[in-house]
This record gives sequence, C-alpha cells and structure tokens, in this order.
Amino acid sequence: MPSVTDAERRAPRRDAAENRESLLIAAATTLAAAPDAPLEAIAAAAGLSRRAVYGHFAGRDELVLALIERGTARLNAVASTVEHESTPVAIALLGSRLWGVVEHVRLLAGMALSAPYVERVASALAPVRERLALLVARGVVDGTVRDDLPQPLVARLIEESALAVLVESGRTGMPQAEGRRAVMLSVLGTAGLSWHEAGTLIDTTPELSRPATDAPALTDPATSEEPA
Repeated sequence: MPSVTDAERRAPRRDAAENRESLLIAAATTLAAAPDAPLEAIAAAAGLSRRAVYGHFAGRDELVLALIERGTARLNAVASTVEHESTPVAIALLGSRLWGVVEHVRLLAGMALSAPYVERVASALAPVRERLALLVARGVVDGTVRDDLPQPLVARLIEESALAVLVESGRTGMPQAEGRRAVMLSVLGTAGLSWHEAGTLIDTTPELSRPATDAPALTDPATSEEPA
C-alpha cells in the first residue's frame, strides 16, 4: 500500500494528468468545429487559463500535434480490428467503427485541410488507407467490389464518402444510429452495392445491425503513471 508520502506526491501528478486530458478533449471538440480556433478558445473550453496550457504544451502547434497523434492512433487501432470473410461486410465494419470514434475523424478531417498539418495527417493515417486498399483489392478479386474504376480510386472514393457523412453528421446533429447506418450505406454504395443490397446486408448481418464496438482505450503516454 502506498505511504502517505507517496499519495501526496502523486496527487499533483494526477491533477496534471486530468488537466492535460481536459485540454485534449476540449481541443478535439473545439478544433473539430473550428480548425483555426485560437489557444484561448481551447483553454476556455477546458475550463483552464491560457497560462495553464503552457504547463502541458509549448504552444498551440504542440497541442494540435499531440491531438493528431492521439486521433490517428485511435483510428489505426480501429482499422486493425476490422476483419470479416465477406469483403463488403468488412468495408461496412470499417465505416461503422470509424463512426465509433467520430470526434477524432472530424478533427482529422479538419486538420487535413490546414496547410501546416496536411502531410502529418496523411502520413499518420496511412495504416487505415492501406487496410482499405487491401479490402478493395480483395473485393475486386472475389467480385464483391466494383472493378469499373482503378482500385486506388475506388479506395479513395470510399474513404471520402465516409468522411463526408461523418463531417455532415456533426454539422446537422445526426442521431447515433442514423449516422452509423448512413456511413455504412455510403461506403457500401461507393464500393458498388445498390442501395437495396446495402440496406439488406446491414439488416441481415449481426455485426452490422448491432451497435458498434469501439476500439480499446488508448493510454496517453504523457499522462500514464508508473505502477505503485
């Protein structure tokens, strides 16, 4: 059992970790809505002062980069769990699980349009895109994904269709169930299924018709504590 001294020493660390987490959460929400939001707006959303932010990050850029790293790790963890013997189901599952981390997706979609971060976001999302490219290639071979367009273009169009729905859902306040279904319908339609085929596949596949399972929680290495 930790001594009183140990507990007292860890209390400030715990407070610092909570403040850092509050900043990252506030930054994700604020920047997803307004990618150019200033540091003051992020600090205010976290209930902290601008000065308090500098206790955790050297400035806005460092905070944004930490958020990009966190978000891409989350998305890549999601992509790594997507597998199914049916290629269309696997593609729909990828869209569904991206909905489960929608705040990260919206943030990264906004950052991908901001000049200082375009290359960083593109590089960090490479594992997701590689997974999607493999699924498209497999689907073309087994005849379940359209082959009238080049495979890289099909993969990119599927990605863009998912992003479009995820971003639009934030703008319109789309309900959870409706948004998740819309993402799956969009990616399946882009992959080559008709709207009727896509709807039937979702309704008759347990993995797609039940609520999405989110990716395992990720630990922020900057806030993790050593074991007692």
